[in-house]
Amino acid sequence: MPATDFQGSSSPFASIGRSILSLRRDQVHSMDGHHEPGSSQEQELEGFQRHVADLFQDLVGGEELLSLRWVRKLLNAFLICQEEFRVIFFNNRAVVARAPLDRLIAEFFERSVKALDVCNAIRDGIEQVRQWHKHLEIVTLALDPGLKTIGEGQLRRAKKALVDLAIGMLDEKDSGSVLAHRNRSFGRNHGPTKDHHRAGGHFRSLSWSVSRSWSAARQLQAIGNNLSAPRGHELMQTNGLAVPVFTMNLVLLFVMWALVAAIPCQDRGLQMHFSIPRNFPWAAPILSLHERILEESKKRDRRNSNGLLKEIHQMEKYIRQLSELTETIQFPLAEDKEADIRNAVQELSQVRESMKEELDLLELEVREMFHRIVRSRTEGLDCLSHHPE
Repeated sequence: MPATDFQGSSSPFASIGRSILSLRRDQVHSMDGHHEPGSSQEQELEGFQRHVADLFQDLVGGEELLSLRWVRKLLNAFLICQEEFRVIFFNNRAVVARAPLDRLIAEFFERSVKALDVCNAIRDGIEQVRQWHKHLEIVTLALDPGLKTIGEGQLRRAKKALVDLAIGMLDEKDSGSVLAHRNRSFGRNHGPTKDHHRAGGHFRSLSWSVSRSWSAARQLQAIGNNLSAPRGHELMQTNGLAVPVFTMNLVLLFVMWALVAAIPCQDRGLQMHFSIPRNFPWAAPILSLHERILEESKKRDRRNSNGLLKEIHQMEKYIRQLSELTETIQFPLAEDKEADIRNAVQELSQVRESMKEELDLLELEVREMFHRIVRSRTEGLDCLSHHPE
């Protein structure tokens, strides 16, 4: 999608009531009072800001917050922003190699590298949820609603799977480690590789994953360190290009924070402060989403959850319900007791079915985000290193 194709509209972002990107134009023409229409660059940059705002506003009022579909939609919004930012970068390559924009771009690329670790941790978290999903499958098959009666053998098998699942989820909370023994990654080489082009994006490398001492909370803090809105002199010296760099920094930070909030990963501290001037058009939807996710994390039944993903919450709810129903039971089953078990199994089956395809699709989206970050950084650094002074 071209960087200037947008749906909807919102007022251009302003600094002290004035458009940042039109400030230079106002200064140039203030002597004679003549104002020409904004340049194509100004339109492109202002359009990028509006489109980012539209994408995140859609997340505020779209799919149910923190569901697997919503998380995939969030990643898709990031990929669109990343691609449009890449277009802006290459359309202005003559400027990006100059100070202070070269420093701002380099800092963005450093934050991008830190985000790759988050992607690896999230991929491990998705694998953990997939393991829980397999236990759910055992439970729902053992207590298949199609069975005429529930026998002792079926119930014993289901109870064992429930215990294994509960232990697995409890261990995750206690250890704060997601598959630390697994040595998987999206790829060690931070440049384009043939692995990226394999069908469906499926590959397994022998490269690193996050270490046992790795902390999602500390990594998010590292991504957000020294991140502030561009100052007036930076806007003037960069022809306004400092603004999309700041925008992508905030989009990167928020998306990584939301992933950590939703998906199990070690040391999921969520107390991240987002310092965003509200005159950016995308500030309101991002701050609204941040507030809503924090509110969700503070709910009594979510405080000790492995992740805020809606499907994890549903899983925990129905596992607890089914465990209570099967804790003390006598045969033959009373009709009302059997009906309650069947209803709980039916609910659990629906959760399992909704997760089955979505988990695979989410993993592909995270892989794509990882590789897109790697590719954009590699291309950007190559462009900066070969650009003539």
